Amino acid sequence: MNLQCVFFYRSHFILAALVFNLFLYTTSFAQRGQHPPIPRGPQYSNKEQLKNDSPSKILDTSYVESNNAVIPMPVTKQHQVQIRGKLIKYTTTTGYIQLKNEEGEPKGNVFFVAYTADGEKKVDRPVTFAFNGGPGSSSVWVHMGFMGPKRPKLTDEGESISPYGYEDNPESWLDKTDLVFIDPISTGYSRAVKGENPAQFHGFVEDVQSVADFIRLYITKNERWASPKYIMGESYGTPRAAGLAQYLQDRYSLYFDGVIMLSSILNMQTARFDIGNDLPYPLFLPTYTATAWYHKQLEPALQQDLKKTLTEVEAFAKNEYTLALMKGSDLSDAEYTTIAEKLAKYTGLNKDYVVETNLRINIHKFCKELRRKEGLTVGRLDSRFTGRDYDDAGETFEFDPAGKSGGTFAASFNHYIRTELGYKNNLPYDVSGRVQPWNYNNVQNKYLNTAEYLRQAMAKNPDLKVWVICGYYDLATPYAAAEYVFKHMNLRPEQQPKVNFTYYEAGHMVYMPKNSMLQLNKDADQFYSKK
Repeated sequence: MNLQCVFFYRSHFILAALVFNLFLYTTSFAQRGQHPPIPRGPQYSNKEQLKNDSPSKILDTSYVESNNAVIPMPVTKQHQVQIRGKLIKYTTTTGYIQLKNEEGEPKGNVFFVAYTADGEKKVDRPVTFAFNGGPGSSSVWVHMGFMGPKRPKLTDEGESISPYGYEDNPESWLDKTDLVFIDPISTGYSRAVKGENPAQFHGFVEDVQSVADFIRLYITKNERWASPKYIMGESYGTPRAAGLAQYLQDRYSLYFDGVIMLSSILNMQTARFDIGNDLPYPLFLPTYTATAWYHKQLEPALQQDLKKTLTEVEAFAKNEYTLALMKGSDLSDAEYTTIAEKLAKYTGLNKDYVVETNLRINIHKFCKELRRKEGLTVGRLDSRFTGRDYDDAGETFEFDPAGKSGGTFAASFNHYIRTELGYKNNLPYDVSGRVQPWNYNNVQNKYLNTAEYLRQAMAKNPDLKVWVICGYYDLATPYAAAEYVFKHMNLRPEQQPKVNFTYYEAGHMVYMPKNSMLQLNKDADQFYSKK
């Protein structure tokens, strides 16, 4: 028998065996009332692909790799919730929009969750694009902290409740605007496409361009060009928001109706305690005072009325204190002593300690020193909170006591997105993403300053409204620093009424205490309705 015959008979024997095994396989499933597993079909990056294929080819999204070159269709669900006594029916859309270069090659997949009210015309309905900062933070904080229809269970002061859980949020902003929560690349579920360097998204300019591309694509795909449009950024999200307002106008002629700056820090020089940079010291002082007031570390006369005390301290910070710092070594001994005494009075710190700092109280040292004798540190993100370190001898705290709520937000979101939104993804949801080193690209000086981008956007769009939200106990982005930046933007008289500041007895995340969240929603009503 030659080789041809051997291969002929062997191949037929193998084929017969395969057919027989397949018969046994399908029969065994039929006997158990089951069907054999269906192979996973192709993935889709847009709706047009989906229309051209039969339902049997639709992707099983029980597992999602977000760095793939092709992505599954977003998951949509219908819901309803009571918001301020009114029943709101809405649709959620959860998934990815893919960013591509000019040649059409995939670069990154941006994860988002969108909430749209049912039964309303898109042309009349505002849409707000929201995100946090970091850089490196996902949008979970603004999403579940106050804007979205679900919120972690917290005490009235904003502290976590164990065991962790979440509930309906009757103060959601969904009663006045559709909401789109964005996770920039390398945060949340967002990832660069496999083979692409994530660093191409990790910088001020790079980040603004990628988030702008997402916003343009979302608006185009969902036919929202005629809708009133808003941007909402928290913390580092505020320089992103300023950059977006200017970039979207200049690059795509995409104009917005309003920008919301929550815990604003447009000029990084106001918060960098570098040698030779005296700007932060007078700008942080009012927040030091508010913190000392909350912890009852001030003299009785200053403990009576917080706002009255802050008015007094603000005047001192802008005048005597700023002048003393500018004098440097020209400051006389008598002036030095006077300033030291007043700083001790307004911060609750010992005068000798103030002298040891050379009249320059660093934020991290303040957090450790204020209640050192009691073995307590105070928070940076929210100075109402206290913690305990390994010992009391250090210059700074080991951890920020205000960060204890991270566990309940992460647990709530991971459960909520899988069970109620129906979105399955086995990648880790990075609440704090991996984006370092971050490229603070700025041609002006060593400090990123995005205030000029916002001014340009306001100049070219006279209808652009800006709302700046500040917490008295925010030691990360102090309210006096935000005021300073806007007062130095050289806004024209006709532009100044377009900027509105509101203040809350809260920290960096002003929505954490219940009373502040309630007031924040009332203030949002006015902002969205104001022309």
